[in-house]
Amino acid sequence: MLNVIQLTQVSKTYRNSAAVKDISLTIPVGKIIGIVGENGSGKSTLLKLIAGLAQPTRGTVTVNGVTANRKISKFVSYLSEQEPFYPFYTVREALAFQASQYTDFNIAKAEEIGKFMKIETNKRIKDLSLGQRGRLKIVLALAREVPYIVMDEPLSGLDPMVRQSIVKGMISYVDLDNQTLIMTSHEITEIESILDRFIALQDGSLIRMSEVEELHESEGLGITEWMKKTYV
Repeated sequence: MLNVIQLTQVSKTYRNSAAVKDISLTIPVGKIIGIVGENGSGKSTLLKLIAGLAQPTRGTVTVNGVTANRKISKFVSYLSEQEPFYPFYTVREALAFQASQYTDFNIAKAEEIGKFMKIETNKRIKDLSLGQRGRLKIVLALAREVPYIVMDEPLSGLDPMVRQSIVKGMISYVDLDNQTLIMTSHEITEIESILDRFIALQDGSLIRMSEVEELHESEGLGITEWMKKTYV
C-alpha cells in the first residue's frame, strides 16, 4: 500500500461554480505542508476532498490507495473551522468522547498536549474562551495516531501573542517519520518556518506546489513575499 494522498484531475463544483479545478498532486507521509491562496481559492474544499468529507465532481482522490470517503477517517484526522464538541461537556469528557469514536485516539497524548496548551480539563467547554476552544480543537486533531493530520485554519481565533508558541508546539507532537500535517492558514508568516512544502491555489486551480527551500534557493523569496508578487 502506498503511503500517499493522490489527487488525479480532481474538480469540485457547487451549483455550477467550480471550487476546485482539475488538480493533480501527490502528498507523501513525513511532511508539513501549507495550502495557501486568497479567500475563495479552494483551500477548504481541497482539505474536505482529502478528508473524504466532499466527493469530487470529476477525478479521483485516494488516501493510502483507498478512495476517499467518510470512512477514510481511519487514515485522516480532520480539524475544521466548526467546533466538533458538545458545549456542555467538560474538556475531559470531550477527550473521552473522542476516544470512544476513534480507536487511534491517544488520551495520554491528548492530556499532555492539553497541558502544554494550558487547557483546564475540568472546565466545561461552554465556559472556555474562543482561543481555548481553538486550542482544544488542535488537541483533538493531534492526539490521533493516523498518517495524515488535516487542519483548516487551526490558528483562527487564537491570541496573536501565543500563536508562535502554539505552532512550535504543534510540530513537536507530530511524528514526522509516520505522519504528515497539512494545514491552511491566513497567518502565513507564523507557519512558514515549519513548512516543508506549500501548495498554492488561485480561483480553484493549482498554480504551484514547491518545497519551501527550493523557493528560497531559486527565487530568494519566502512564501509571503512570493504570494504578494503572485496574487495581484
